[in-house]
Amino acid sequence: MPKAYVVGQVNFKDTAAYKEEYAVNVPGTIEKYGGKYIIRGGEMTQIEGNLECERVVVIEFSDKKAATTWYNSPEYQAIIGGRQRNAETVLTIIEGI
Repeated sequence: MPKAYVVGQVNFKDTAAYKEEYAVNVPGTIEKYGGKYIIRGGEMTQIEGNLECERVVVIEFSDKKAATTWYNSPEYQAIIGGRQRNAETVLTIIEGI
């Protein structure tokens, strides 16, 4: 079974509230469901095209089922509002190697 990656593209509405309500709480949910950060923030240098987001996050899971289970988990659903209120995001699950 291929690994799965949750890719998030983030534009902040309220960075401080995002960190307080969401960013400090999400790592524990990811770890509990077997995920690990591959990319979390960091400086971006665009070399082609126009990616219109402030931050990119990539989280690796063992497979698509694990990624979906994490996303739908009670722990993650309890904090998801902090992200949705304070940032505009696009989340995608991508299977890969």
